[in-house]
Amino acid sequence: MPDIEDTIEVASDLAAEDAASAPETGPHVIHRYVKNLGTGPGVYRMMDLAGEVIYVGKARNLKARVQNYTRMGGHTNRIAAMIRSTATMEFVNTRTEAEALLLEANLIKRFKPRYNVSFRDDKSFPYIVIRRDQEAAQIAKHRGARTVKGDYFGPFASAGAVNRTINTLQRAFLLRTCADSVYDSRTRPCLLFQIKRCAGPCTREIPLSEYAKLVEEATAFLSGKTDAVQRKLNTLMEEAAEALEFERAAKYRNRLWALAHVQAHQGINPKGVEEADVFAIAQEGGQTCIQVFFFRSGQNWGNRAYFPRADKSLSPAEVLGSFISQFYDDKLVPRCVFLSEEVPEQALISEALSTKLGRKVEVVTPRRGEKRELVDYAHQNAREALGRKLAETTSNARLLAGVAQVFGLERVPRRIEVYDNSHIMGTNAVGGMIVAGPEGFAKNHYRKFNIRAADLTPGDDFGMMREVLTRRFKRLIKEHGLPAGDAAASDIEAETEAAGKAPATATIASETSSLPSPAEEEYTEEENGEAVAQGGDVGAWPDLLLIDGGAGQLSAAQEVLAELGLHGLAIAGIAKGPDRNAGRERFFMPGKPPFSLPLNDPVLYFVQRLRDEAHRFAIGSHRAKRKKTMTENELDGIPGIGPTRKRALLKHFGSAKAVSRAGLSDLQAVDGISAAMAQQIYDWYNDRK
Repeated sequence: MPDIEDTIEVASDLAAEDAASAPETGPHVIHRYVKNLGTGPGVYRMMDLAGEVIYVGKARNLKARVQNYTRMGGHTNRIAAMIRSTATMEFVNTRTEAEALLLEANLIKRFKPRYNVSFRDDKSFPYIVIRRDQEAAQIAKHRGARTVKGDYFGPFASAGAVNRTINTLQRAFLLRTCADSVYDSRTRPCLLFQIKRCAGPCTREIPLSEYAKLVEEATAFLSGKTDAVQRKLNTLMEEAAEALEFERAAKYRNRLWALAHVQAHQGINPKGVEEADVFAIAQEGGQTCIQVFFFRSGQNWGNRAYFPRADKSLSPAEVLGSFISQFYDDKLVPRCVFLSEEVPEQALISEALSTKLGRKVEVVTPRRGEKRELVDYAHQNAREALGRKLAETTSNARLLAGVAQVFGLERVPRRIEVYDNSHIMGTNAVGGMIVAGPEGFAKNHYRKFNIRAADLTPGDDFGMMREVLTRRFKRLIKEHGLPAGDAAASDIEAETEAAGKAPATATIASETSSLPSPAEEEYTEEENGEAVAQGGDVGAWPDLLLIDGGAGQLSAAQEVLAELGLHGLAIAGIAKGPDRNAGRERFFMPGKPPFSLPLNDPVLYFVQRLRDEAHRFAIGSHRAKRKKTMTENELDGIPGIGPTRKRALLKHFGSAKAVSRAGLSDLQAVDGISAAMAQQIYDWYNDRK
C-alpha cells in the first residue's frame, strides 16, 4: 500500500497537468495579441471559452486600447469579469474611427454580446410611399427596402399612425390606394369613389392631368409645405364660392378639414424643427427607457419607447451613446439628432452619422428654447413609460407567483406557452403559440403553424394539436437538446437498461427549475456582484404549457410529449365553462381532478388574458391565411407569370376566367407575352381541363 505522501504527490502532479492543459483566459491571453496590433483605428471582439462573443469595442488606437485590458487593476467589476472570461480575440482594422463606430454598432446588433449595451429592434419603421411607377400614382404604407420607384415619407412610429394618416389624406387629396391589379381591371369606379375617398383615375372620372395635380399637392403637404397647400385650397374654395359653385367650394372645404385633422393628431408640431429625431433617457430600478420622437417636414410623426439591456453600473450618457450608434445601423438618418444628455464621443457619433448619410448631421444637446422643450417632453414620456414598465413587471411577478401556486410548479415560471388552433370546417387551419414571461407577452417568441397533415379529418382539433406540438418540440429538442431533468432521466434509463435493471424512480425537473425567485428575476448576479443579464430573457424551454381545451386536448398533448421523451413539463388544459362563460373555466392537469378558480381570483383573470391572447393570435393568423387564399388569382399558379405579365393579361382580357378561354393567337397578341409564354399559358389551362 503506498504511503500517504506518495498519494498526495501524485495527486498534486495530476492537478498541475490538468491546470497546464486547461484552456487559458484572462489578461495574459489578451497580452499575447498586443505585440501584433497596429496603432490605427479598428474594432475588436472578445470571446469566451465557448467561442461566444462577449464584448465588441472600437478604438482610435487598437494597440493602446487592448493594452488596457492586460492588467486587472483599475477596472469596474463588469470590465474585470469581462477580462477574466476572455479566451480569444479578433480584430478588424478600419480607415477612420467613424468607420470603426459604425462597424461596432453593426457587430453589437449581430452578436448581442452580454457586456455591451444592446436592444432588440425586430421591426422596421413604416413609411408612406407615393408610387410613381404607374400612370396614376398610388399612396400606400411601406416597410423594408425601397425597391419601388416613388417618394417616401417617414419614418412613422407605428403602422397605426401610417394608416390613420393615409386614411385622412385620402379625404384630403383623393389619391388611390388600390393595388395595381385592381386598378388595371376596373371597368367602373369602386366604393371609395362613391364615398369621396378617391378621385377615380382608374375609369377616368378625373383626367390624369388633374389627378397629377392632386398627387403634387399631397407630396407638397407631406414634404412640410402645409401652409402653402392650405392657402391654395382656401383660395380655390373662396373663388368657387364667389362663382356660386357651392358644391365645388364644399369639396375644398372638406379637404381643408381633413388637413386640419391630420395636423391635430400629430400633437406637437414645432415651427423651428424641420427634420430631427429626439432621444431622451430615464433610468430607475436597474432598468432603462429611451424615448424616441420623430419629426419630419415640421410635423410630429410619432414616438416609440425602447428598453435596452444595459449593465446597471453604466451611466445614462454611456447607455444613450451606445444606443444611438446601434439605432441608425439600419435606419435613415435625419439632419438633426437632439439628446437629453451629453454623450461620450458625441462629435465622433456626428461624424459617423454624417458619413452614413452623406451630408452634415448635427448631434446636439439643446439647452434652451423650443428644441429644449422637445427634449424635456421626450424625457417626461421616457419617465412615464419606464414607470409603467416597472409597475407591469412587479404586477407580473406577483401573478406568476400565483400561477406557480395554482398549478403546483416548483418555481415561479419564467416562460409560459399557450396553444390554440383556428379554422373553419378544417379549411385554412392554423395553430398559434404565444409566450408570456416576467415582462408580459414576449411577442418576438410567438409562432404560427400552418397545419400541413393531409390525412387529418377536417375539423380534427386533436389531430391539429398533435401536429403543432410535435413540430414545436421536435425543433426545440433539435436546437436546444432535452431539458436538464429529462436528459438526466434518459441517461438513467440508458444505464439501467444496459445493466439489465429497471430504471430507478427519479424526480424530473426542467432546466428552468433553478430560475431565480421574483425578487431576483431582474438580474442574474455573478460572484463579483455585477449584473450581466436582465430578466427579459424568457429562455427556450417552457415552465408551463397551457392548452386551449379540455381533457381531450390535454390527452393529445400528453401523448406527443411522452412520444418525444418529455416527462417533466408541467401542462394544463383550459376548458370554457358552461355556455362558454368567461370566469367559469375548468382546468385539467395530469393526475388531478378538474378544478376551477374563484371568480375574483387575479390568477384567473391572468390566465384568461393568456388564453384570449392565444385565441386572438390564432384567429388572426387564420384570417390572414384565408384572406390570402380568397385573393389569390389563377394566374399566380402559372410558372413564369409574374406581376408584370399578370397585369398585362388582366388588362387585356379583364379577368383570369377570360384568359382561360383565350386562344393561342389571342394570348400572343398581349404585350409582353411571347409565343413560348402564350403556349405555356394555353397548355396550363388546357392540361387542367
